[in-house]
Amino acid sequence: MKNRIKLKGRIKTFVKFNIYLGILLLLVNAALFLLDYRAAIVLACFTIFYFAVTLSLYFYNKPIIMNELVSFATEYGQIQRKILRDLDLPYALLDDTGRVIWTNTAFENVVHQPKGYSRSITSLFPSITKDRLPDDSGVDEAQYDLQYEENEYVVKLKKIPLKEMAEHSSMIDAEDYNGFLIAVYLFDETALHIALQELDDQSLTVGMIYLDNYEEALDSVEEVRRSLLIALIDRKVNKYISAQDGICKKLEKDKYLVIMRKKALDQLKEARFDLLEDVKTVNIGNEMAVTISIGVGVDGLTYAQNYEFARNAIDLALGRGGDQAVIKTPESITYYGGKSQQVEKNTRVKARVKAHALREIITTKDRVIVMGHRMPDVDSFGAAVGIYRISQALGRKTHIVLNEATSSIKPLVDLFHNNPEYEEDMIVNSQQALELAGSNTVLVVVDVNKPSITECPDLLHHCKSVVVLDHHRQGTETIENATLSYVEPYASSACEMVSEILQYTYDNIKIRTEEADCMYAGIVIDTNNFVSKAGVRTFEAAAFLRRNGADVTRVRKLFREDALEYKARADAVSQAEIYKQVFAISVCTAEDLPSPTVIGAQAANELLNIKGIKASFVLTPYQSRIYVSARSIDEVNVQVIMERMGGGGHMSIAACQMEGTGLAEAIGILKRTIDTMLDNGEI
Repeated sequence: MKNRIKLKGRIKTFVKFNIYLGILLLLVNAALFLLDYRAAIVLACFTIFYFAVTLSLYFYNKPIIMNELVSFATEYGQIQRKILRDLDLPYALLDDTGRVIWTNTAFENVVHQPKGYSRSITSLFPSITKDRLPDDSGVDEAQYDLQYEENEYVVKLKKIPLKEMAEHSSMIDAEDYNGFLIAVYLFDETALHIALQELDDQSLTVGMIYLDNYEEALDSVEEVRRSLLIALIDRKVNKYISAQDGICKKLEKDKYLVIMRKKALDQLKEARFDLLEDVKTVNIGNEMAVTISIGVGVDGLTYAQNYEFARNAIDLALGRGGDQAVIKTPESITYYGGKSQQVEKNTRVKARVKAHALREIITTKDRVIVMGHRMPDVDSFGAAVGIYRISQALGRKTHIVLNEATSSIKPLVDLFHNNPEYEEDMIVNSQQALELAGSNTVLVVVDVNKPSITECPDLLHHCKSVVVLDHHRQGTETIENATLSYVEPYASSACEMVSEILQYTYDNIKIRTEEADCMYAGIVIDTNNFVSKAGVRTFEAAAFLRRNGADVTRVRKLFREDALEYKARADAVSQAEIYKQVFAISVCTAEDLPSPTVIGAQAANELLNIKGIKASFVLTPYQSRIYVSARSIDEVNVQVIMERMGGGGHMSIAACQMEGTGLAEAIGILKRTIDTMLDNGEI
């Protein structure tokens, strides 16, 4: 690199000022010749003498001045360097490749390296690679968070062009300076992070605890011992919260309000809310174990927002079947527990209230559109037919949205096609439904509460009045702003719920045999012939449908399989892999059949008949997706497994869909999910 050192700026002007003054004298002398040549001659002699003296002094004093300036600059630079080296802020200089060329004492103390360390900055901080340094591409500054040993730093990197350094000098001109250096600053924010963490730990969280089966548990114990049962539960809850330095206040007979620090909440999360299991140990002769639901709101901007989060969380916990804890933050929702089957409610009061509310909503509108989930099953279509009968009895024009009749529901759909008892536009596709929807239309969504998997998600935005009737546990994604929401996870099927509503919506309602068969078939399929999740109210609903014309033999004939479907299911069962000795995993390759996903679900049910199997998973490739059907009896909650993979469902019946994933990769994801949840004690 060629360096030319010369004077510049004010110093250059000061040193050459006498020469500039001599030139001015020459100009004055030339003008004087026009006025008086004798005076001009005298001034010329003086000017010649002035130039001789000035030039002599200039060339004599210039080296002396330069030496003095260089000496001053050297001493000044040494002072600056000493100040920079003793600076408390860790500071280093790198060349344009990231190699350390200079460090101050504070930086050397941080990295525990001696003076003169000249290796790459990456050897000290592996996260700061060469591609993260400022370069010639226009990136002049960069900032990163860095954890080094036990301290946390903010690293700032700034590009310093050498030419720019020369331009800021008042004495040196360095036109040929090229390249750049990189300044590195380390700001220790350990104390700040500790203070912020302590502040975050001390922030308040709001929680709500509900007893899921308060009335049922009391009914199962002698009257004289009921007060003791309540006292023991109160003691358990209060002792648990008090141990975390929290406050627990009983609001109602079965509801508690909880205030605690966020740090205490972290401890409860580590223990996976063991209060859920601890409460079940209270037994004074009660036949039914008491279960609780916990909802916690945290990280809200205000206490009121945390309380609102807690209310949403407890509603979600109850909507998912209870016996679990739900933590809601502005960004996420976390679930704990949920390993128990929800107890069926004996009372039909809620069904009657919802039925009356549904009637009020329908009677205020001119048109009703009923929609189930994508790739509808028998339960979805049967529930839609039940709503169709309700709205028809109330004198409202009704349409069922159905884009594709899968082989599982085609026998039922055929009952209504070309049937003179039903309008031709009873069943419409999504496009037709969107054209029919309007401000005076009510949309009834059955057998699904996730908007993304409904038959036509756009309909949710086109209809102001939305009613949701579903028996699946709620997840993070729900249909918002529903006018009426009736989600009961204890119900065996959506057809069971609609059958109950039918009895209260309209007095002496007449159900046709086709409609009764559809709803009865939905109950039979979802309960696996009354084997899974069939409670007292399930049989009552089935009896109601039987009284209204449902025929068991006719329904059975509708769902007889052909030989290819039977063989495909048998093939999936025969090829099952037993994973971890208790999980059955298989693949259903039946893409050439009309409804391979249905066959996969049936195969998953069949695999539960193997001794020792706690849960079964059947993966079905279909239409560029992998459909996973998950089943269990009672020991494993397959819902939480499927939720981890982006799906949902019930504790014993769940599913998910995987897009852009190969079959082998999907099996690997399933196995890793099972392993992780087993290690964490989540299943």
